[in-house]
Amino acid sequence: MTAPVFQPAVGLRGPHRQTLGAWLIGAGPHPAWRTERFELADGDFVDLAHLRGTGTTRVCLFHGLEGCIDSHYVGALANALNRRGHAVTFMHFRGCSGEPNRLPRAYHSGDTGDIDALLTMLFEREPAVSMAAVGFSLGGNALLKYLGERGDTQPLDAAIAVSVPFDLAACANRINQGFSRLYQRWLIDRMKRSTHARARRLGGLPIDLAGMEQVQTFREFDDRVTAPLHGFDGVDDYYARASSGPWLRHIAAPTLLIQSLDDPFVGPEPVPGPADVGRHTERAVSPRGGHVGFLSGNAARPRRWLPQAIPDWLDARLPHRELLE
Repeated sequence: MTAPVFQPAVGLRGPHRQTLGAWLIGAGPHPAWRTERFELADGDFVDLAHLRGTGTTRVCLFHGLEGCIDSHYVGALANALNRRGHAVTFMHFRGCSGEPNRLPRAYHSGDTGDIDALLTMLFEREPAVSMAAVGFSLGGNALLKYLGERGDTQPLDAAIAVSVPFDLAACANRINQGFSRLYQRWLIDRMKRSTHARARRLGGLPIDLAGMEQVQTFREFDDRVTAPLHGFDGVDDYYARASSGPWLRHIAAPTLLIQSLDDPFVGPEPVPGPADVGRHTERAVSPRGGHVGFLSGNAARPRRWLPQAIPDWLDARLPHRELLE
């Protein structure tokens, strides 16, 4: 099989029309999630949500920056996967489920430890189940970095990453240009609120909270907040060590990259070419699609392309139930 091909909706061909349109049409019916709190080894927690499947496959979903289970791209995909028989597990990154986490640290673009903890737990719980993962934006970056770090010593049979910021420094520059600065402002406001909520729970944080209020760009926020809270030596060290791009050649599981060249968060430059990925990685790179947009059809009746393309690709690569019995 070849990588899926995306055709943008007629009348919704611009990057912002795709990005904002996907947000405006909503996620569709809310899945019947079963929730679970997963306690981590360092004393913190992440909140999970599960859908029971009818076969022996499970797909894990990882959201983007300041996302959650209500993010527009989650519900429709989870329902589509579940209709195909897959069990689904959604993981909130630390502090993203509506309750501040317990430690001064939170999550970041290169944070692979909690992904590893979740997948290890699920594999130990269900050793006969075939498992895949889908990551969006920040979650896609972290997932790809995890796959590159672990090589063939990880439990996933397949993975998909959507709208990934492969080069964090380049993406911080891109989102600080033109209309994209509105996305930056909205996300930074949410990040500030999350940081203040954690500070209230803990009685403070080892950063300058007053100075954080003067921050206006991702680069400033990551230098003043993300880097010091997560053990990096400033923003450049964080961007260099947390970017997934250098890890792509080391991925050993079948992996699909879904990316648009007009992504207003990323731009075309960081998108990897054929020589930048290993032999196990496929690229579905389209000229249009925005950031986690990928609306097809037409402007009057747009439809989400990802909930069709992602299950189709996974179904062709995950071991079938009869092969496991």
